[in-house]
Amino acid sequence: MVELKLEGKWKMKALSETDWYEASVPGSVMNDLLNAKVIEDPFYRDNEDKYLPLAQNDYEYVHTFTVDPELLGSDRLELRCEGLDTLAEVEVNGQLLGRTDNMHRTYLFDVKRLLKAGQNDMRIVFRSPVQYVTAKHDEQKLWGIDCTVDGYPHLRKAHYMFGWDWGPKIPDAGIWRSISLQGYSHGRLEDVYVTQQHDNGRVTLRVRNRIEQWNAAAEYAIEAVLTSPNGEEAAKSIRPVSATEEWIELEVAYPQLWWPNGYGDQPLYRLEIRLLAGGEAIDQESMNIGLRTIRIRREPDEWGESFEFEINGMSIFSMGANYIPEDNLISRSTRDRTEQLLRDCVEANFNMIRVWGGGFYPNDDFFDLCDRYGLIVWQDFMFACGVYRMTPEFTESIAKEAEDNIRRIRHHACLGLWCGNNEMEEGWAHWGFPKTAQLRTDYIKQFEFLLPDLVSKHDPERYYWPSSPSSGGSFDDPNDQNRGDVHYWEVWHSQKPFTEYRNYHFRFASEYGFQSFPSLKTVESYTLPEDRNIFSYIMEKHQKNGAANGKILYYLSEYLKYPKDFDSLLYASQILQAEAIKYGVEHWRRHRGRCMGSLYWQLNDCWPVASWSSIDSFGRWKALHYFAKKFYTPVLLSACEGESDVSLHVTNDRTGVFQGRVEWQLRDHQEHVLASGGQEVEVAPLTASMIEQLDFQAELAGEARRRVYLEYSLIEHGEKTETGTILFTKPKHFEFLDPHITADVEEREEAFILHLHAVAFAKYVELDLIGADAKFSDNYFDVSAGSIKQVVVRKEDMSKALDLQQFKQALQIRSVVDLESKNTIS
Repeated sequence: MVELKLEGKWKMKALSETDWYEASVPGSVMNDLLNAKVIEDPFYRDNEDKYLPLAQNDYEYVHTFTVDPELLGSDRLELRCEGLDTLAEVEVNGQLLGRTDNMHRTYLFDVKRLLKAGQNDMRIVFRSPVQYVTAKHDEQKLWGIDCTVDGYPHLRKAHYMFGWDWGPKIPDAGIWRSISLQGYSHGRLEDVYVTQQHDNGRVTLRVRNRIEQWNAAAEYAIEAVLTSPNGEEAAKSIRPVSATEEWIELEVAYPQLWWPNGYGDQPLYRLEIRLLAGGEAIDQESMNIGLRTIRIRREPDEWGESFEFEINGMSIFSMGANYIPEDNLISRSTRDRTEQLLRDCVEANFNMIRVWGGGFYPNDDFFDLCDRYGLIVWQDFMFACGVYRMTPEFTESIAKEAEDNIRRIRHHACLGLWCGNNEMEEGWAHWGFPKTAQLRTDYIKQFEFLLPDLVSKHDPERYYWPSSPSSGGSFDDPNDQNRGDVHYWEVWHSQKPFTEYRNYHFRFASEYGFQSFPSLKTVESYTLPEDRNIFSYIMEKHQKNGAANGKILYYLSEYLKYPKDFDSLLYASQILQAEAIKYGVEHWRRHRGRCMGSLYWQLNDCWPVASWSSIDSFGRWKALHYFAKKFYTPVLLSACEGESDVSLHVTNDRTGVFQGRVEWQLRDHQEHVLASGGQEVEVAPLTASMIEQLDFQAELAGEARRRVYLEYSLIEHGEKTETGTILFTKPKHFEFLDPHITADVEEREEAFILHLHAVAFAKYVELDLIGADAKFSDNYFDVSAGSIKQVVVRKEDMSKALDLQQFKQALQIRSVVDLESKNTIS
């Protein structure tokens, strides 16, 4: 195969205008206009509104390229478009080659007849997606959520681009993925599909090769080479081709198994398939393979029906979050940016990530990285919160979309599940949108016949789940807590208290969440000083969930004192968010076996905004992500408090027995220990156990509960690994004293080491740097009087280099007492 990449510099303009601008391919209209300084940052203040009208325009891209005789002499010459967004007309040398209407597909065009040796011209016109969906909506109203551009379900384009309750309305367009010419001679590999058979410590790879042959005189053969993770040849086979479909087997002795993060390593083998004609390689395909089995275990039990991921015969507790696109201007997402985000997931002990169905199918880099880091991918098909009409044209389009993406992704070790859509079964069962018999039938055809049939055809070893949430399909109580997966929103949308999570024992909590504001640094990126009030016009433009700011203030009134200033309010909102999710996760992990999954909403943002994310659009960790690092730790010590009692629990998600010690102290807000205790513990692998039941009725009598708290610690090999605290009243009613936190900082070659000390109990201690960003080994933690808290800041995790003196000057420390106090802490 000979390839000519048609990437790099193009030219673009609005179809109705005369001024041309330099364009980058892959890229997008909005990004090219931004780079040409035609527009300003669309995320700044209310620029979103200024640039939405630009999506009413049609745009054209042009490019001149040179075709050499070798490429032109190919038996088959195709234009491969891996991402055209979305309504495109493709011309070569003034001739219309084809039209596209699905952003999620790969389009192949036979272009040999239109090319010539030497210079050739390509022109691609992108029609306005807004004009298209608006016209279609006028013809037939298909329900979609009300914070979007009406009509988005009519177009196979990433839905979030039309707005969402966390994202702006910026319906971009352009050549967003690779575009190339590919020439083949004599034949090609049309499809390569790999399956694994595991038996008694051996693994057999069976590789199905579908082949096109165009030279009857040639002798064809298939060669397969498997390279082990250490770079040595693990297996090799070659066989002559006698049909259009050939199977080849590779036996792997002493296989190294792939495991999710926290359960083992992630060794990857390299599989190379070559098509030979006359002994010469004429086409090849290569991929990374992780050796593992994966299935969804659904079995009747005493509570209903289980729902859990089983890897290599081991049922894991899935821990992670929901992933959305990383930017509204897709071309600004890079492999490095994605890798940093996924490394942040691993650092917070994730083993799973759900790709939400309202964006786009991630690129190959995303899945390569999830393979490498051990993150199982729950992959939605790209349908979310919308009603779809199954016309013949739509049915054909989405069938090809599904086939393209299934075949592209299926070989990845990380791919755990295909899911039909986000929330549409729940919508049909319980939401109040208009429902016709025809559209209801269309739903069943799409998600319970077409898509599962396509998964069965192209990726039969993978599990298909009809919707999220679902109990198995057919509108059968899709949010049943005793079956399938659940989206739970009573905490937040219905303003139930955090403790409400403890009333439910979901089998798999695949979506639930709580909003917060981003940090002041992030807010400053899109505001002027006069905007910095959460009810200002600009702040509300960056809050897409209607009454959300009011909900944050409601929960604030329930838990914390009213903040003294804007920055303190942002900090308070993050504390609320982190505590809310912690209540749910710790409860479900205490009931490991009944509940087997927690994926909170949401991991990341696509622009700077108030949202449910734990990492904001600049990659800054909110309090929630620091909490996630602790509540997703493999061995979790958690406390469940009552009025005057506390139960202590250890959840062991390791594959070996945990042996250690649990210690606790009942303390007042100064330095007095009122009671203490501890015991040695042994917890079996992959289980949760209640360790101790404590009763402090006498110690908490009268006003004492406003001054007394419980500190509990987990000790392993003599080291204190986990520490937590429990209050017996709401934080707003606790009698916090000024902790006068001090920090001794030492510099080492690769890190700064902080030693923090407080003279009184300090809760939700936040560390930050003025003028720089950093990740701390721990943050938003509690410190008891007289104890020393050590925190590490790796220099590689800082946004810029600082010396010791600069670091000390930049360091900021505050705790919950500073929500109202004007005392200075250093």
